[in-house]
Amino acid sequence: MPADRFAALMDEDQLAALADAALGELAGRLAARAFRPLPAAGPPPAEPWEDDAQGDALTLLHALMHLRRAAERLADRAARDAAGAGAGYPQLGQACEISRQAARQRWPGLVPSAPHRTSTS
Repeated sequence: MPADRFAALMDEDQLAALADAALGELAGRLAARAFRPLPAAGPPPAEPWEDDAQGDALTLLHALMHLRRAAERLADRAARDAAGAGAGYPQLGQACEISRQAARQRWPGLVPSAPHRTSTS
């Protein structure tokens, strides 16, 4: 969906690959920094370098859920900033690749409604 205030420098597939790589790297860093592995149930691994693939995958998944919530908070903040700078629901929807109506449902009351004109004869 083209936007009227910015232009993509790459196609959707390239942008998706770049975003996936950046988020994957960030999730790995968050998982390593914010969580510590717990001993797995059952016997210890035969070799000390064996890792807990399930535990690693679940830790990464948990880190990604934190990043998803952070992205939602940042998107809400960016929408408030855009609305404060004069963007309406059509522009917010376009930037989020959703309809104007979906943007209004996501951020009700964020954009002040235009005053209604009354005709006087």
